[in-house]
Amino acid sequence: MAINRLYAAEADFELRLASLLGRAGSTNKDITASVRDIIEDVRQRGDQALFEYTAKFDQCDINRESVEINAAQLHKATQAIAPELLNSLNFAADRIRAYHQQQLQGDWHITEPDGTRLGQKVTPIKRVGLYVPGGKAAYPSSVLMNAIPAKVAGVEELIVVSPAPQGAINQAVLAAAAVAGVDRFFQIGGAQAVAALTFGTESIPAVDKITGPGNQYVAEAKKQVYGRVGIDMIAGPSEVLVIADDSADPEWIAMDMFAQAEHDEMAQAILLTSDPALADAVANTIERLLDGMPRREIITESLRSHGAIIVVENPAQLVTVADTIAAEHLEIFTRDADQLAATISNAGAIFVGPYSAESLGDYCAGPNHVLPTSGTARFSSPLGVYDFQKRTSVLNISMQGAQSMAEHAARLADSEELPAHAASARLRQGD
Repeated sequence: MAINRLYAAEADFELRLASLLGRAGSTNKDITASVRDIIEDVRQRGDQALFEYTAKFDQCDINRESVEINAAQLHKATQAIAPELLNSLNFAADRIRAYHQQQLQGDWHITEPDGTRLGQKVTPIKRVGLYVPGGKAAYPSSVLMNAIPAKVAGVEELIVVSPAPQGAINQAVLAAAAVAGVDRFFQIGGAQAVAALTFGTESIPAVDKITGPGNQYVAEAKKQVYGRVGIDMIAGPSEVLVIADDSADPEWIAMDMFAQAEHDEMAQAILLTSDPALADAVANTIERLLDGMPRREIITESLRSHGAIIVVENPAQLVTVADTIAAEHLEIFTRDADQLAATISNAGAIFVGPYSAESLGDYCAGPNHVLPTSGTARFSSPLGVYDFQKRTSVLNISMQGAQSMAEHAARLADSEELPAHAASARLRQGD
């Protein structure tokens, strides 16, 4: 299999890099229209529409009595899975919880000399809905990564929706929900589940924010309901960028690229290096190891269509190209990995050193694996406790403070031709 090769020294490098990174494509108008119709139907007809779509898309007949999986069933799932898997879920949950507790924010205030008090009040979002993929793409780790920071933040009611194709739901997902402290769990999915969480139905309570990954219909639905509810992000295909020098093991690099590429055919794995010999070694290792991979066909298509090996002219260019790519996951396997990591601005998560495999971060290192994709790490951050908290400004202005501010505020209001604003401020001037 021939993987794309890009060389920074070539005249068309920037164009080729832009083409490589521009894989997301335009919005599918058919999906947009279909999702819009589903959302409106669920908004109008509630449970009836929700259950009809669930029967149509998931071949799962549910009703108001069966749509919810109760707490006893969630607990039963912890006994149904292998004890070793339950132990690993608890191990991961403990580490994820400990990490996210460091993100907690509290109220603060300052008191000025004239007695004016200004501050910030931090409160958790009251009710949050978590979307968890089902069927072949069942990820208990997504339950932990979404639910635990929400609980750490103090979310009052945490609701999971997850599809159950042919009526079957992944027991590890249910067990993860129990471990994470999920409050309610409903076996529904797709755009119809997002609509139910947004508007509420007879069975599903409306929420204030929706988080969690899903297919393109779920992503489109989250995009369309944003504003009525909050959302975490619109996630694109997953991606990894590996920066390496001749100190790195080509086999470790190839396997980390495989680990990313096996997600799906749209996933992207890129090696970035200033060492042409390492580039050749990794390409050869990919060829050698590929046939032995169980998900070989998916990996092959991912690497062929979206993967690349990029060779820059000198180490200084590594930072420039890395910041341009703004990868979801960035692995740095160089002699100066710590120093290099400190100079990079755009990445969802940075994995420093050869033992910092992305796969460890995906499951149990502690930091969140819900990360900005498609270059959005230029302006956004990983999911965290702060995504489940609201910050409210608090102003308690003293009489003296108001008198000192009033004319300034009024003058600014006059400049904006807002006379009532100006009059309101001047009323506080006193005699």
